[in-house]
Formats: sequence, structure tokens, C-alpha cells
Amino acid sequence: MANIDEEFKKRLVEIFGRENVSDEMEERICASYDATRRSALPDAVVRAQNAGQICELMKLCNERRVPVYAQGACTGLVGAAVPFEGGVALDMTGMKRIIEIDRRNLTATVEPGVVTADLQKEAEKAGLFYPPDPASNAFSTLGGNVAQGAGGLRCIKYGVTREYVLALDVVLPTGELIRTGSLAVKDVTGYDLTALMVGSEGTLGIFTRMVLRLLPLPEEIVTSLCYFRDVENAMDAVSAIIAAKIIPRALEFMDDECARSVQSEQEFDMPPDTGAVLLIELDGKRALIEGEMKRCVEICRSCGAFEVFEAYSEEDCEKAWSVRRAISPALYNISPGGKINEDVCVPRSELTKLLHAVKEISRKHEVKIVCFGHAGDGNVHVNALVDLSDESEAERGHAAIREVFETVVSLNGTLSGEHGVGVAKQSYLSMQIPEREMDIMRRIKRLFDPNNILNPGKIFPPAPE
Repeated sequence: MANIDEEFKKRLVEIFGRENVSDEMEERICASYDATRRSALPDAVVRAQNAGQICELMKLCNERRVPVYAQGACTGLVGAAVPFEGGVALDMTGMKRIIEIDRRNLTATVEPGVVTADLQKEAEKAGLFYPPDPASNAFSTLGGNVAQGAGGLRCIKYGVTREYVLALDVVLPTGELIRTGSLAVKDVTGYDLTALMVGSEGTLGIFTRMVLRLLPLPEEIVTSLCYFRDVENAMDAVSAIIAAKIIPRALEFMDDECARSVQSEQEFDMPPDTGAVLLIELDGKRALIEGEMKRCVEICRSCGAFEVFEAYSEEDCEKAWSVRRAISPALYNISPGGKINEDVCVPRSELTKLLHAVKEISRKHEVKIVCFGHAGDGNVHVNALVDLSDESEAERGHAAIREVFETVVSLNGTLSGEHGVGVAKQSYLSMQIPEREMDIMRRIKRLFDPNNILNPGKIFPPAPE
């Protein structure tokens, strides 16, 4: 138990109220895991209602050297919110107010427990648009999105979460409340602490209020599915679309293994001999985007697309997207023993090399690897389908993934485009980040969290002796 005694529990009740503090096993189990298979029990769970409570909690825990883990919906894929060192799991989902949608300044002021899709719906009612769109948007919370620097399907045109965070209220590990950024569109006054906090995976501070940028809601959306016989032709089409100065709202792809997985598990009319699929979506004024979509289809056909499904109605768009959404359920159905799910990112021009390399790695290690993801920004979800309960199979899977990471770094890519590091990629971090830069990051962590109580043990591997 992490230095938690009856006196400590009494203080938790004084801060949060008896109804918001629990050390019951059921509550602790619910706070013990995220979307990975990793889990560890906290010693207590508390539910926050306001920033003042969090300040008092952090002062107490800093004094007693008790670890704290801020948690939202726990949809993360790298173990970043799992309480591996015990202590207090801080449930932020009760702080779920959309404080303001500001039409004049195109901003939303929200608490961290707001579900991403709920903000998107409220913004749309005001004729506005919050573009970041992680696959878990129906249940992931904005605090977690900001903490992990979430990406999603629309990054090619609109960018990732960090592009939409203007200001933050943050409780530091020492219990101080600070405010970063401003409501101004442009702000280059002093160090950019807001950017430092975004993507810090809950290791530097706990967000209690966020000001997010909004955009005008696009008028129309059109979608197409283009089928190719090989990945290389599909990647040629991606490059040609961008070269034609068309920036899609989404530009998703599936490789041959992925296409077969979806086809075998779901009743989709996938053309025979499909080796790759591109899903293209455009938004804007209908008169403009219909012409641009026709141009995209022409480009795809010239690059080898042998069949195209064009979706101009809402019903047909939904049908096209159902293919993309079927991927994860299909992979779990054909690999019930689990999968190693990684998200790597390379320059768009290197995508073909990466996908060919993955094929070779798959053959070498005798591991089925399925690739899909965001072709428009070079972000590939690499899934090694292995039975994680089988030691030999799991070992081959991890060896294959290590080689994938080595290839990604050699192509000037990054180990993660949107999931983050947590503990899942911790042992690989030195492949990309030299020790000198790693030491600077560790020093930043010590500056903010001198007693290492806030989400300890995440991101950085142990420092060399």
C-alpha cells in the first residue's frame, strides 16, 4: 500500500466527501486498467468535482509521497493511466461541463470529463466544428485527448488535438493551480507551457479547464471507396491526390490482410483480389467538393483503382464508413487471443517502403500483421495478431514489432503518431530519442514533479546508472 493509512483516508473524505472516496475492491478494479491488457490496482479511488479538491489532493499526496493517476474514460492504448505503483486513482469524469461555446471567438471552454463526441454535437448546434476525431470519440474524454495529444481520422486536413488547445488550467503535482496560454488566436509571450502540457500523458499536471479552438462547420461531406490490387498503387494515388492540391478531410487505407479480415468477418461486398482500399472524404461547399471528388476518383483510376464506390448521400457515406469501422471488431474476431496494436508514423513519401518492410517482417517472424490507418498523414496502425497467452507466439510478435520500430526510425518516422508512449513503448523510446534529449525531458519532469508522484513510471525508461 502506497503510504495510505486511516489518517490519509480521513483527509480524502474531508476533501471529496464520503460518497466520492472508496477503497472497495470493485471500485479499485474499475480504475485498474485501460484499453490495453495491462492492469494494476490503486489503493483508493476519488471522484473530483472541482479544481479546489484536486489542489488539496495534490498537496496531501505530495507531502505523503503518494502516487496519483488522473483518469477519464481510460480508453488509452499504451497503459498511460494504469496505477502501476498503487496510490490514488483520480476519476475526472464528474467534471463534465461544457462551460461555454463562444460563437464570436470560435472557442469552447470545457472541463476535462466532457466526452469528445458531446462537444462535437454541441458545437454543431452552434454551426461550429471541433475537428479532432479519435476513433474513441464516442466515449473518450477531452482531458485524456489533450493529455495524450490524440489524433484521429481528420488530421490530414485539420491537424491533431494540440492545434486546438488555446489555454489550460492545470493543477501541478505540488498542488498549485496555474493557467497557461490565452484566449487570443496568436500568443508568443514567454515559453509555450500549453504546448508542453499537451501530450505530456498526465505526468506534469492535471487539467481542470480547457479552452479549445473551433472552426465553422463545413457545409457538405462526400466520400469514396477506391479498391486497388496492391498497396503500392494505392500509395501512388495518395501522393497524386496531394500533388493535385486536394487536401481531403480523411484519407484512410487498408492493406490486403486488413481487407480480407473485414471481408471474412463482415458481410461487405468487397471486390475479389482487393489488395488495398482507400477511403477518401472531402468537406466544404458541395459545388466545389463534388468536382474535387471526381478528380480524386480519376486520379485513383489512373493509379490502378479497378473499382470505386462514390458516396454523395448521407446513407451512402455511412455505408462507406462502415467498412472502416469494421476493422477493429474484425481483428478481434479473428484473433481472440489478442493483438499487439501500435501506431507508427512516417513521412508520407515513405509509406510504401514501410508497408513493404512490414510484409517482409511478417514473413520473417511468421506473424500475421495487419496494417490500416491514416494514409494522408503517414500514420499506420500496425497490428500483430498473436495469442498473447502463448509465450512463444507473443515473443515472435514483440520481435516483429521491434523490427517495425527500427524500420520506422530509419525512415525518419516516429514510434507514435497519436497513442503516446505510456509503458507500451517505453523500452523502445531510446530508438528515437537520444539520451541527451531524454535527460532534458526527465529534468522537466523533476522540475514540475520533484517527488515523482504524478503518474510515475510512465514515458521514460529507467535512467542509466
